[in-house]
Amino acid sequence: MKNNQSGRSMVEMLGVLAIIGVLSAGGLAGYSKAMFKHKLNSTMDQITMLVTNIRTMYGTQGNYDGLSNQTAVNLGIVPAVMGTTATLTNPFKGEVYIQMSTADGDDILANNESAHATAFVLTYRNLPKEACIALATADFGSGAGSGFIGTKAFGNSGTAGTAPAKTTSAAELTVGTATEGDALAMAGNTGAITVCSSEDNAVSWKFY
Repeated sequence: MKNNQSGRSMVEMLGVLAIIGVLSAGGLAGYSKAMFKHKLNSTMDQITMLVTNIRTMYGTQGNYDGLSNQTAVNLGIVPAVMGTTATLTNPFKGEVYIQMSTADGDDILANNESAHATAFVLTYRNLPKEACIALATADFGSGAGSGFIGTKAFGNSGTAGTAPAKTTSAAELTVGTATEGDALAMAGNTGAITVCSSEDNAVSWKFY
Protein backbone atom coordinates (compact mmCIF):
# COMPACT_ATOMS: atom_id res chain seq x y z
CA MET A 1 0.00 0.00 0.00
CA LYS A 2 2.81 2.36 0.86
CA ASN A 3 4.50 1.83 -2.53
CA ASN A 4 1.22 2.32 -4.42
CA GLN A 5 0.57 5.57 -2.58
CA SER A 6 4.09 6.78 -3.40
CA GLY A 7 3.58 5.85 -7.04
CA ARG A 8 0.31 7.70 -7.25
CA SER A 9 1.85 10.72 -5.56
CA MET A 10 4.62 10.84 -8.14
CA VAL A 11 2.17 10.58 -11.04
CA GLU A 12 -0.04 13.27 -9.53
CA MET A 13 2.96 15.56 -9.00
CA LEU A 14 4.07 15.11 -12.60
CA GLY A 15 0.53 15.88 -13.74
CA VAL A 16 0.44 19.06 -11.68
CA LEU A 17 3.83 20.12 -13.06
CA ALA A 18 2.62 19.51 -16.61
CA ILE A 19 -0.47 21.64 -16.01
CA ILE A 20 1.64 24.41 -14.50
CA GLY A 21 3.95 24.28 -17.54
CA VAL A 22 1.05 24.60 -19.97
CA LEU A 23 -0.46 27.50 -18.02
CA SER A 24 2.91 29.25 -17.80
CA ALA A 25 3.49 28.92 -21.55
CA GLY A 26 0.03 30.30 -22.26
CA GLY A 27 0.58 33.14 -19.83
CA LEU A 28 3.89 34.11 -21.44
CA ALA A 29 2.35 34.03 -24.92
CA GLY A 30 -0.53 36.21 -23.76
CA TYR A 31 1.86 38.66 -22.08
CA SER A 32 4.02 38.87 -25.19
CA LYS A 33 0.98 39.56 -27.36
CA ALA A 34 -0.30 42.21 -24.96
CA MET A 35 3.10 43.94 -24.88
CA PHE A 36 3.30 43.97 -28.67
CA LYS A 37 -0.17 45.51 -28.92
CA HIS A 38 0.79 48.12 -26.33
CA LYS A 39 3.94 49.07 -28.26
CA LEU A 40 2.01 49.25 -31.54
CA ASN A 41 -0.71 51.47 -30.03
CA SER A 42 1.96 53.67 -28.42
CA THR A 43 3.68 54.04 -31.79
CA MET A 44 0.43 55.05 -33.51
CA ASP A 45 -0.24 57.59 -30.75
CA GLN A 46 3.29 58.98 -31.06
CA ILE A 47 3.02 59.47 -34.80
CA THR A 48 -0.37 61.15 -34.52
CA MET A 49 0.91 63.44 -31.76
CA LEU A 50 4.08 64.34 -33.65
CA VAL A 51 2.19 65.17 -36.84
CA THR A 52 -0.37 67.29 -34.99
CA ASN A 53 2.28 69.15 -33.00
CA ILE A 54 4.54 69.80 -35.99
CA ARG A 55 1.72 71.04 -38.22
CA THR A 56 0.39 73.26 -35.42
CA MET A 57 3.81 74.71 -34.55
CA TYR A 58 4.77 75.44 -38.17
CA GLY A 59 1.29 76.34 -39.41
CA THR A 60 1.81 80.10 -39.37
CA GLN A 61 5.30 79.84 -40.88
CA GLY A 62 4.07 78.36 -44.16
CA ASN A 63 6.96 75.87 -44.41
CA TYR A 64 8.97 73.47 -42.29
CA ASP A 65 12.35 75.11 -42.71
CA GLY A 66 14.76 74.19 -39.92
CA LEU A 67 12.77 71.18 -38.72
CA SER A 68 14.89 68.34 -37.31
CA ASN A 69 15.00 66.03 -34.32
CA GLN A 70 16.81 68.60 -32.20
CA THR A 71 14.55 71.47 -33.29
CA ALA A 72 11.46 69.42 -32.49
CA VAL A 73 12.83 68.64 -29.02
CA ASN A 74 13.71 72.29 -28.40
CA LEU A 75 10.19 73.37 -29.39
CA GLY A 76 8.58 70.82 -27.09
CA ILE A 77 6.98 68.97 -30.01
CA VAL A 78 8.36 65.56 -29.03
CA PRO A 79 6.90 63.52 -26.14
CA ALA A 80 9.53 63.23 -23.37
CA VAL A 81 9.33 59.44 -23.45
CA MET A 82 10.97 59.50 -26.91
CA GLY A 83 14.04 61.33 -25.65
CA THR A 84 15.28 64.79 -24.75
CA THR A 85 18.15 65.02 -27.25
CA ALA A 86 18.51 64.69 -31.02
CA THR A 87 18.53 60.90 -30.58
CA LEU A 88 14.89 59.82 -30.48
CA THR A 89 13.57 56.30 -29.99
CA ASN A 90 10.25 54.59 -30.65
CA PRO A 91 8.45 52.00 -28.48
CA PHE A 92 10.26 49.21 -30.37
CA LYS A 93 13.62 50.72 -29.33
CA GLY A 94 14.47 51.84 -32.87
CA GLU A 95 15.58 55.28 -34.00
CA VAL A 96 13.14 57.99 -35.07
CA TYR A 97 13.96 60.67 -37.64
CA ILE A 98 12.10 63.93 -38.25
CA GLN A 99 13.24 65.43 -41.54
CA MET A 100 12.36 68.20 -43.97
CA SER A 101 11.17 67.40 -47.47
CA THR A 102 9.14 68.76 -50.37
CA ALA A 103 5.51 67.92 -51.04
CA ASP A 104 6.13 67.23 -54.74
CA GLY A 105 9.40 65.30 -54.52
CA ASP A 106 11.01 62.38 -52.74
CA ASP A 107 14.12 64.09 -51.43
CA ILE A 108 15.25 64.92 -47.92
CA LEU A 109 16.33 68.53 -47.48
CA ALA A 110 19.43 69.53 -45.54
CA ASN A 111 19.42 72.63 -43.36
CA ASN A 112 21.70 74.47 -45.77
CA GLU A 113 19.51 73.98 -48.85
CA SER A 114 17.78 76.97 -50.38
CA ALA A 115 14.52 75.20 -51.22
CA HIS A 116 11.73 75.69 -48.72
CA ALA A 117 10.55 72.56 -46.93
CA THR A 118 6.91 72.21 -47.90
CA ALA A 119 6.59 68.81 -46.22
CA PHE A 120 8.16 66.70 -43.50
CA VAL A 121 8.96 63.01 -43.09
CA LEU A 122 8.81 60.77 -40.03
CA THR A 123 10.84 57.55 -40.15
CA TYR A 124 10.53 54.77 -37.57
CA ARG A 125 13.20 52.08 -37.61
CA ASN A 126 13.82 48.66 -36.04
CA LEU A 127 10.21 47.57 -36.49
CA PRO A 128 9.39 43.86 -36.34
CA LYS A 129 7.55 42.42 -39.33
CA GLU A 130 4.07 42.47 -37.81
CA ALA A 131 4.46 46.07 -36.66
CA CYS A 132 5.85 47.13 -40.04
CA ILE A 133 2.84 45.67 -41.84
CA ALA A 134 0.35 47.28 -39.47
CA LEU A 135 2.02 50.71 -39.60
CA ALA A 136 2.69 50.69 -43.36
CA THR A 137 -0.95 50.00 -44.11
CA ALA A 138 -2.44 52.31 -41.47
CA ASP A 139 -4.55 55.20 -42.72
CA PHE A 140 -3.05 58.34 -41.23
CA GLY A 141 -5.53 60.60 -42.98
CA SER A 142 -7.79 60.02 -45.93
CA GLY A 143 -9.13 63.57 -45.89
CA ALA A 144 -7.51 66.51 -47.66
CA GLY A 145 -7.04 68.36 -44.39
CA SER A 146 -5.00 65.58 -42.81
CA GLY A 147 -1.84 66.58 -44.67
CA PHE A 148 -0.97 62.95 -45.31
CA ILE A 149 0.96 62.42 -48.57
CA GLY A 150 2.26 58.89 -48.49
CA THR A 151 3.97 55.95 -46.86
CA LYS A 152 6.99 53.86 -47.69
CA ALA A 153 8.16 50.64 -46.05
CA PHE A 154 11.63 49.10 -46.19
CA GLY A 155 12.75 45.55 -45.57
CA ASN A 156 15.64 46.66 -43.41
CA SER A 157 16.47 49.73 -41.37
CA GLY A 158 19.90 50.35 -42.82
CA THR A 159 22.91 51.54 -40.86
CA ALA A 160 22.21 52.71 -37.33
CA GLY A 161 22.81 56.43 -36.86
CA THR A 162 22.22 57.24 -40.51
CA ALA A 163 19.10 59.19 -41.43
CA PRO A 164 17.74 57.42 -44.52
CA ALA A 165 16.00 59.34 -47.29
CA LYS A 166 12.93 57.14 -47.20
CA THR A 167 10.03 59.12 -48.58
CA THR A 168 7.51 59.09 -51.35
CA SER A 169 5.63 61.70 -53.32
CA ALA A 170 1.89 61.71 -53.95
CA ALA A 171 2.49 60.67 -57.57
CA GLU A 172 4.31 57.55 -56.37
CA LEU A 173 1.45 56.30 -54.22
CA THR A 174 0.99 53.06 -56.05
CA VAL A 175 0.95 49.47 -54.93
CA GLY A 176 4.53 48.25 -54.63
CA THR A 177 6.02 45.24 -56.36
CA ALA A 178 7.45 43.63 -53.24
CA THR A 179 10.94 45.08 -53.56
CA GLU A 180 12.69 47.08 -50.88
CA GLY A 181 11.62 50.69 -50.83
CA ASP A 182 8.49 50.32 -52.93
CA ALA A 183 5.76 52.85 -52.30
CA LEU A 184 2.68 51.52 -50.57
CA ALA A 185 -0.92 52.51 -51.00
CA MET A 186 -2.51 54.05 -47.93
CA ALA A 187 -4.44 51.11 -46.52
CA GLY A 188 -5.03 47.44 -47.19
CA ASN A 189 -1.99 46.94 -49.41
CA THR A 190 -1.01 43.29 -49.26
CA GLY A 191 2.37 44.21 -50.73
CA ALA A 192 3.40 45.34 -47.24
CA ILE A 193 3.48 41.71 -46.16
CA THR A 194 6.31 41.07 -48.62
CA VAL A 195 8.09 44.40 -48.28
CA CYS A 196 8.28 44.11 -44.48
CA SER A 197 10.50 41.10 -44.91
CA SER A 198 12.65 41.08 -41.78
CA GLU A 199 12.48 41.76 -38.06
CA ASP A 200 14.32 45.06 -38.56
CA ASN A 201 12.17 47.14 -40.90
CA ALA A 202 11.63 50.86 -41.35
CA VAL A 203 8.52 52.83 -42.28
CA SER A 204 8.36 56.46 -43.38
CA TRP A 205 5.36 58.79 -43.58
CA LYS A 206 5.24 62.11 -45.41
CA PHE A 207 2.95 65.00 -44.50
CA TYR A 208 2.58 68.56 -45.76
